[in-house]
Amino acid sequence: MRFNPKYSIFAIVLSLFSVACVPKSNTIDLFNGENLDGWVNHGEEKWYVEDGLLVCESGPAAQYGYLSTVDFYDDFELTLDFKQDANGNSGVFIRSTVEGTKVSGWQVEVAPPGDNTGGIYESYGRGWLIQPDKEKDKALKMGEWNSMKIRVVGSEVTTWLNGTQMVNLVDEKIGAGKGAIALQIHDGGGIKVSWRNIKLTPIVSE
Repeated sequence: MRFNPKYSIFAIVLSLFSVACVPKSNTIDLFNGENLDGWVNHGEEKWYVEDGLLVCESGPAAQYGYLSTVDFYDDFELTLDFKQDANGNSGVFIRSTVEGTKVSGWQVEVAPPGDNTGGIYESYGRGWLIQPDKEKDKALKMGEWNSMKIRVVGSEVTTWLNGTQMVNLVDEKIGAGKGAIALQIHDGGGIKVSWRNIKLTPIVSE
């Protein structure tokens, strides 16, 4: 086969691109299945471990509640399973901080059918940044276990629900954000959601 410099350069560029943003091999178990070590409870709502699951449940005050990681995470792939035992209005926050029960950051929505699970919402800011196409809502299995993946690299966020890509967003404000992973209990009461297999793989540029 004759040497073709054009194809050689293309191969090098493709190789460099493929390793530019790659997950590290050291996946972190954010939830150990035994207790809430590594997490901080914000508010009066209930967060507890039962049968190896992390459970969030509305308390008597029926207000917002958050459980955030002690550590901050920048670029990563986050995977987790959730089951909406009752109502299910919750969410997964990225690069977020919590003061009292006021959160600053971005939520990947977890909600009952028809309420944009997998979309991205900016709390106390611009509101909805992107919502999934309506036909993608069928990916949600209310009352059953669902798998969610969230990939955050720089200004780009992509979400998947049960293998279906829900949204892809590039946003400069998210790109400048710093903060923790946080789970939410929405206000209004009557909410119970179980979580398991909460794993984060850092992504580094090489």
